[in-house]
Amino acid sequence: MKYSRIKKSIVVWSIALNFIFSPLGVRGEPDETLENSNQNLIEAPGAVLMEKETGTVIYSRDPDTKRSPASITKIMTLILIFDAIRDGRLHLDDTITTSAYAKSMGGSQVYLEEGETQKAETMIKCIVIASGNDASVAMAEHLAGTEQAFVEQMNQRAEKLGMKNTHFVDCCGLTESKDHYTTPYDIALMSRELISRYPEVLTYSSVWMEDITHVTRKGSSKFTLTNTNKLLRSYEGCMGLKTGSTSIAKYCLSAVAKRNGITLIASVMAAPDPKTRFRDAAALLNYGFSKCILYTDDVPEKLKPLKIRKGVKQEASLVYKGKFRYLSTDGTKPDHVKKKVVLPEEQTAPVKKGEKAGKQEYYQNGKKIGSIDILYGETVQKADYHDWLKRAAWEYFL
Repeated sequence: MKYSRIKKSIVVWSIALNFIFSPLGVRGEPDETLENSNQNLIEAPGAVLMEKETGTVIYSRDPDTKRSPASITKIMTLILIFDAIRDGRLHLDDTITTSAYAKSMGGSQVYLEEGETQKAETMIKCIVIASGNDASVAMAEHLAGTEQAFVEQMNQRAEKLGMKNTHFVDCCGLTESKDHYTTPYDIALMSRELISRYPEVLTYSSVWMEDITHVTRKGSSKFTLTNTNKLLRSYEGCMGLKTGSTSIAKYCLSAVAKRNGITLIASVMAAPDPKTRFRDAAALLNYGFSKCILYTDDVPEKLKPLKIRKGVKQEASLVYKGKFRYLSTDGTKPDHVKKKVVLPEEQTAPVKKGEKAGKQEYYQNGKKIGSIDILYGETVQKADYHDWLKRAAWEYFL
């Protein structure tokens, strides 16, 4: 009986030692990137058509040439405003006071007076609907103290987004400085960030007309905000987003439209006149909707736990990172899509919740169309001496 117990203990510890010194499992390959398509559809010298969910560029013309964006600049201003709301630094009912400097802005404005106060939500409407330069500067000063400090934050945010060919000098695009520039691709990129992270902005950008009330020392008066994006009334599915024009920038537009579950972003720069920018954007959107079919895998199969070696637990749960989206751009519907889970048979502790464990690949007719990461759903620490003693004791008395 004693010999049998000693033999069992040796077996248990041999398994444990083999577990400890075995090699790591193999991780999967990184995701592949999708190709861009490029055709001539428009008059404007620069444009990009991007699909919102996947970020796929469906069309581009001279997408990386730096140009003045005019009031398209305000898309980044709005991103920072909504960042502040998300972080709790700003609330829609906060009171914003207009400074003398903000009042002095020319160009497109809503005629705020020095010392005039408005709710933050009203200021957002003034920026989104009527492209108010005065409202933009007032919000910038409220959030960062000065417009210049706010602009520094805009450039930092642009860098984090991967906007490699963008630099801002002001928060509204009124400047004629050559150091204030962006590109059609970067406009699409920041537009996608705004509507993806803060879809509530589309509630404002889809408003055609709305009245606000000025209350100053001179009394109370109404002012009508009128949307500068004419596509709202002429293009089915248009939800905004932002126009811009100066003598240097000419006529620019970032337009968002949704049809049949697909949301497209059309950015147009340096169009010769207002009608051309809207006509070009409509042409881009028509092209995209005629070519694009979105495949989604909203409820993928449940994942089995992954075996964990040398850990305080012997397995870890797995989860998908978001939802898989694939955009077909040749007009054909993805059918009979097959899936392949790429995971090691086991992994060595420690593993951390949220870290990549592997991926699930998607194939159509034998061709890989994309993948989605598989993450650890929990943290499993590496077992220490006491953990192994407990496990050995448990094995011994089984």
